[in-house]
Amino acid sequence: MIKTHILGFPRIGSNRELKKALESYWKKDIKLKTLEEIGKKIREKNWITQYKAGLSYVSVGDFSFYDHILNMSTMIGLIPKRFKHSKNSMVDITTYFNMARGCTIKGNTISACEMTKFFDTNYHYIVPELEITNKFYLSNNNVFNEVKECQTLGLKPKVVLFGPITFLWLAKSSVNKLNFLPSLINVFSKILKKLEKQNVEWVQIDEPVLVVELPQIWKDSFELAYKKISKTIKKLKLMIATYFGGIGKNIDLVLSLPIKNIHLDLVRAPKEIDFIIKNFPNNKILSIGIINGRNIWKANLKNNLKKLKSINKFLKNRMWISSSCSFIHIPITLSKEKKITKKILNWLSFARQKLDEIVVLSKCINSICETDNNYIKDNTKAIESRKVCHIVNSNFVKDRIKQIKTNYLQRNHSYLIRKQLQHKKLQLPLFPTTTIGSFPQTNIIRLARKNLKIGKLNIEAYEQIMRYQILFITAKQTIYDLDLFVHGEPERNDMVEYFGENLKGFVFTINGWVQSYGSRCVKPPIIYGDIKRKKPITVKWIKYAQNNSLKPVKGMLTGPVTILQWSFERDDQSKETTCKQIALALRDEVKDLEKAGIKAIQIDEPALREGLPLNKKDFKYYLNWAISCFKISSSIVKDETQVHTHMCYSQFNDIIAYISEMDADVITIETARSNMTLLNAFKLFEYPNEIGPGIYDIHTTNIPNIKYMINLIQKAAKSISKDRIWINPDCGLKTRKWEEVDSSLKNMVKAAYKLRNYFNKK
Repeated sequence: MIKTHILGFPRIGSNRELKKALESYWKKDIKLKTLEEIGKKIREKNWITQYKAGLSYVSVGDFSFYDHILNMSTMIGLIPKRFKHSKNSMVDITTYFNMARGCTIKGNTISACEMTKFFDTNYHYIVPELEITNKFYLSNNNVFNEVKECQTLGLKPKVVLFGPITFLWLAKSSVNKLNFLPSLINVFSKILKKLEKQNVEWVQIDEPVLVVELPQIWKDSFELAYKKISKTIKKLKLMIATYFGGIGKNIDLVLSLPIKNIHLDLVRAPKEIDFIIKNFPNNKILSIGIINGRNIWKANLKNNLKKLKSINKFLKNRMWISSSCSFIHIPITLSKEKKITKKILNWLSFARQKLDEIVVLSKCINSICETDNNYIKDNTKAIESRKVCHIVNSNFVKDRIKQIKTNYLQRNHSYLIRKQLQHKKLQLPLFPTTTIGSFPQTNIIRLARKNLKIGKLNIEAYEQIMRYQILFITAKQTIYDLDLFVHGEPERNDMVEYFGENLKGFVFTINGWVQSYGSRCVKPPIIYGDIKRKKPITVKWIKYAQNNSLKPVKGMLTGPVTILQWSFERDDQSKETTCKQIALALRDEVKDLEKAGIKAIQIDEPALREGLPLNKKDFKYYLNWAISCFKISSSIVKDETQVHTHMCYSQFNDIIAYISEMDADVITIETARSNMTLLNAFKLFEYPNEIGPGIYDIHTTNIPNIKYMINLIQKAAKSISKDRIWINPDCGLKTRKWEEVDSSLKNMVKAAYKLRNYFNKK
């Protein structure tokens, strides 16, 4: 019989219970026992949901209080020395959260571990830190306790573990990371032995690094690791899960590994399957990831069933049906979405609904029944109705795309000419100070937004509250004595959702939350049709701030690539086409901001690096259209108008030349957690324009002192000439409290004063 499973289920809870519990625990409003009970309820609900849907196995080990990579670090005793963890002792939840969020130990500020994007997703993971003296050991029993919980419910667990080779690949180290492999294999084998004693039948080992082009030494390490691991177990069966792409040049390696089951992402790499099934070993099972774990459209079940039947002719029931990847990247259920029109709702499928798609496909192969046939007929009608629906396509938008010409992508003059005009107009000092855009979203702001939605507040009253907030934020920046102000974005619920609400072609969920990291959840818009701007989006707010400020105020926009990447995009046209539609809408907004007298405009592109394909052969195509879309948005302005962009948690070495082609006058980046190491890329390439290396990590509660910030900027000055350095936090301040922001920004400006005095005297 064809079996079914998924690679993982969302862990935030159907009402974001985990987010609320975490934030209450961090505020000390609830105790650890309460937090653990909430986590247990979420796990049990997830398992029962999978069981009732009809899956053959439920996934255990995919739950995390913050991040699943951090789970693995704290399971194998990989704790950086600065957190003062006793060697060979069990890792408690305090240490776990300290690694994620930073802390203070005996009066000393301890920085959190670095955080960066997980492959090409918007999920952030905590980067493992390998130190020369590391020896791994089993340092918590969380996964074993969860297996026991699942078995107590009478359910059949398939345990999910993060794979040892991908773990090392994602880690940071000053020495060869593969030096740590023997110790890691040893502790990994102990974990598997312990699971075997619990009578676990299947363990899913996630190795997504198999979809990238691996050096031969890493391929050899795969063979070494899995040969040793397989020898330590008897009855336990292993599945290697690959996802986010095809296995390409690693096909022979994957097929030769001594494991029972191989999972492939057929959504991302549909063309590989023909070669694989013809060369698939007779003693293995193939798990087919045919239901998209990264997007929210209904699967074309009729087409998928045809593919699966064709595959099964070769495999003869040695096949499982699954999601392409974990469902952590999509919302949980459509059941609470009452405001989306029935027409559009009928095109969608969230995690809960995708479970049904998987099970129906398996039933139709195992034994056809009328109910499942009807399900597929209804699915086909929905797919076909979307293709011809009038709200999806716009001739006006399609014609405008055809009108894009070379002059849409060019500023009038070079950066060196622009710089002189801009600094004169903005009257900027050495080491100018600014922020990335947002300021704290207080309870007052959230309550006003909520009351507007439920009708307790009319639009006039709401906008008056937002104007008061802008005045307050402007006054705060005056006190800090920043050089380039922002309006603070009090009117914005989310940097992407806000723009989507003001663009045609987008629809929004009520409860479509997705975890970004820890307690941070986002509610991505859904792009269902051709995109155009309804009316000016930000102009009145930025203009109001500028009219009430003696300092220049930046216009703040989210860039086209980021809006695309952080939305659920259409699957019926190319990403390039959709991105160009967004870029043209933003071009209109940029033009209107400049007309309104705004002298600096920031177009954020934190997702540019995230969208990069995982294999280098595909880089050029993606970067060409992604950079073009940024330039379509930005290049309409005059030389005197300063264009900023912001990128966070990105590695730039392999794409620095393309970032230079964006031709932004100022780029701000995250460098606080990396201790300025990200600037090496800008030094080696001799990046020509201005750079704001973030010197204040806004993702922790730590307040950086003046000396710490000065040290970071002095480090930066070794890579970048001082007349091109800006001073700023590494990201927006939306999630921080005002008392944290006050202290941190005052210190940041004082650091700038001291640096100016120091360099002016030299």
